[in-house]
Amino acid sequence: MEPVYLFSLASQRNEWLSVRQAAISENIANANTPGFKAKDVTPFTAVFEDVSMPMVATHDGHMGGVGATTQSAEVKKEETWQVSYSGNSVSVEQEMVKATEVAEQHALTANILKSFHRMRLQAAK
Repeated sequence: MEPVYLFSLASQRNEWLSVRQAAISENIANANTPGFKAKDVTPFTAVFEDVSMPMVATHDGHMGGVGATTQSAEVKKEETWQVSYSGNSVSVEQEMVKATEVAEQHALTANILKSFHRMRLQAAK
């Protein structure tokens, strides 16, 4: 049986989400600090794409083996919504939207893990 890396991947994603939440919290805490520039972390997909895990076709009927081509999309970094006269680039509304995204992504990861755990328990029975 092949090892399952879903649990370690989910753990790494949750760790990334906690780092992003900390950056968002720091941005909100410094919303009134003159000259403070809003920060964000590298997207998880960019971190995940740096890891080399090519798919291998073990059967002629498999699609997307080593020789297959993939399409990629360019992700553009968003600018902040506003810059105040004090030079502060934190938009509390934008940071709250980011915090909501982090919470939704964490819930999604937890639900996927819960479903996978139930599936493994059913398989063991």
